[in-house]
Amino acid sequence: MQKALWGLLLGLAIIMPLHAELSYQGEFNPEMSMPEYFDAAYPQPEKSIIYVFYNDVNMTCQNCPETIALIEDVYNRYYQNDYNLFVIDYGNDSEYNFIQTYQLNQPLEVVLVKVDDGAQFGWKKINNLNYQTSDQTSFSDNLQYQINSFLGAPSGEFF
Repeated sequence: MQKALWGLLLGLAIIMPLHAELSYQGEFNPEMSMPEYFDAAYPQPEKSIIYVFYNDVNMTCQNCPETIALIEDVYNRYYQNDYNLFVIDYGNDSEYNFIQTYQLNQPLEVVLVKVDDGAQFGWKKINNLNYQTSDQTSFSDNLQYQINSFLGAPSGEFF
């Protein structure tokens, strides 16, 4: 009899924690369908993206800060209403796998990602911009040409 009582108590001790209430974290709730959940948890970009990737762990990129400032200046003057700009230290790439996806191997690289209706339709990498900063006008013209030829001209600009 005592063994049965101990067995019952042991069984209750094991079962009680398993009867915990469910609590939902993040965007999911029981009324959502799976597609609704994934749309909320992983939103699709609405605009094309200009990524500026840098990785200057060994301080080998002498012109990276100046290059990033010039890219941000061109973006703010011509593209801020049409495209998204992200400056990312890909040396700290813990959540996304940018290195393999965009084949990054230089201290500074710019990647243009074409997005249409929430879907990505390809990307183009621009190399060696950090070696072209001596003439800011030429740098700006080249960057604008690269962006316009792949992503399209900004909406406010007419040719």
